[in-house]
Amino acid sequence: MPNKRQLFDAHLNELREALIDMGKMVEQAIIDSVASLKNSNEELAKQVIDHDVKINQMEEKIDEIGTTLIATQQPVAKDLRRILIAFRMASDLERMGDLAVDISKATLRLNQQSLMKPLVDIPRMAEIVQMMTNESIRSYVEENVDLAYKMARMDDEVDHLHSQILREMFGYMADNPQLINQAQLLSFVSRYLERMADHATNIGENVVYLVQGKRPDLNS
Repeated sequence: MPNKRQLFDAHLNELREALIDMGKMVEQAIIDSVASLKNSNEELAKQVIDHDVKINQMEEKIDEIGTTLIATQQPVAKDLRRILIAFRMASDLERMGDLAVDISKATLRLNQQSLMKPLVDIPRMAEIVQMMTNESIRSYVEENVDLAYKMARMDDEVDHLHSQILREMFGYMADNPQLINQAQLLSFVSRYLERMADHATNIGENVVYLVQGKRPDLNS
């Protein structure tokens, strides 16, 4: 029969696995939402929107596992921090899923209108954000501070691309008034991705706090 610590570790592992699963769902939502935009694929956009309920259910599952652990095992110190940080991570991931839905809704608002130019920087942003999501979860599971700090460097790259896209879209709006609506929409999409990167960076900050007991500002 497992002792109290073995039981706690088994439930903590269940919590980690749920976070990994939720992270994979969010990664897929990011990839699919931007692919729907790039390819004017309304069916894929609707799929992302419909699947968001599963991401929300995973957040509820993580909250349930963590709450049960706190109530039944009464963890202290670092064990308690692991659970509380899992709650915060799930909240950040849920917001990222919501932002992927916002990108998919932008695809639907375009109504299969031809894009003003092939998308390059937005898919690149999505690629970085997807990688950040994966590595932020890994940093928690492995308690890897180096991976957590890597979030700041990747976030800087996303911020740079966001600024570049905004400058480009403002140029389009000034030169081609008929493209204002589409340029605004693409600016919003860029902003959604930039906010996703901030959420991934939040996870990195929480991992540093978990391991070192101090909370750096990786978003500065």
